[in-house]
Amino acid sequence: MIYPTAHPLKPARTDVLVTTSWLAPIVWEGTFDPDILDAQFRNTTIGLTVFAIKKYVVFLKLFLETAEQFFMVGHQVNYYVFTNRPADVPDVPLGRGRRVVVLQVRSYRRWQDVSLRRMEVISSFAERRFLQEVDYLVCADVDMKFSDRVGAEVLSPLFGTLHPGFYTAGRQAFTYERRSASQAYIPPDEGDFYYTGSFFGGSVSEVHRLTKACHQAMMVDLAHGIEAVWQDESHLNRYLLYHKPAKVLSPEYMWDEHMLGRPPVLRKMRYMAVPKNHQAIRNP
Repeated sequence: MIYPTAHPLKPARTDVLVTTSWLAPIVWEGTFDPDILDAQFRNTTIGLTVFAIKKYVVFLKLFLETAEQFFMVGHQVNYYVFTNRPADVPDVPLGRGRRVVVLQVRSYRRWQDVSLRRMEVISSFAERRFLQEVDYLVCADVDMKFSDRVGAEVLSPLFGTLHPGFYTAGRQAFTYERRSASQAYIPPDEGDFYYTGSFFGGSVSEVHRLTKACHQAMMVDLAHGIEAVWQDESHLNRYLLYHKPAKVLSPEYMWDEHMLGRPPVLRKMRYMAVPKNHQAIRNP
């Protein structure tokens, strides 16, 4: 493979932070060579988990169609669709080496309960199935669409994604769980970034550790009558604070153009929120 050599005194980007304080790369457009990464992960199988519960199944067709266009193109992919409405899973044409696996799960009365139980479900299936079927897991929200490349550049033992609403903010503005009684509690003088719960992942073993730990912490909270302010996202932020991710993805990998526009720093919008009526879609 022929490609230009890097120059130690000429960073790829100077307008954004590209490395964390613990030396993990922050992935922005212009900081990686996609051809090198695709070759490096050529024989890798990726699992993409998504929950399509109740009315959220209506987002699944667009999600899968755009994933076929932009997600891990050229790689083997298993789409793990967790749903209580398996008959409504759409039939979307798939590329070679890619398949949809429908996994039936129960529904819950509140959308918050779906969020709270997601970690438990992923942890359970990681232990008894995913470890045998895929090398990496990417955990995503269904009410989204892929709009540009999301490829091997995200793969690492553990990654989190900067929340688009807080990537320019300081830790005092982060909406961490601030009640010390909660297992998701983060003190005011701690915190690296605010990570979105909409897009995270890593190796199957690391995702299993993360989801199991978050589920156990949520069960402790539940026993004490506590629900973290942002459910599983609050516990995810606590976990990633004390178990630093090997890669951090920029807001290119979770963006809401309708609410946030397109700032110049954002050269790509890879994974985007779909406009929706939250109240209508969340109610039974």
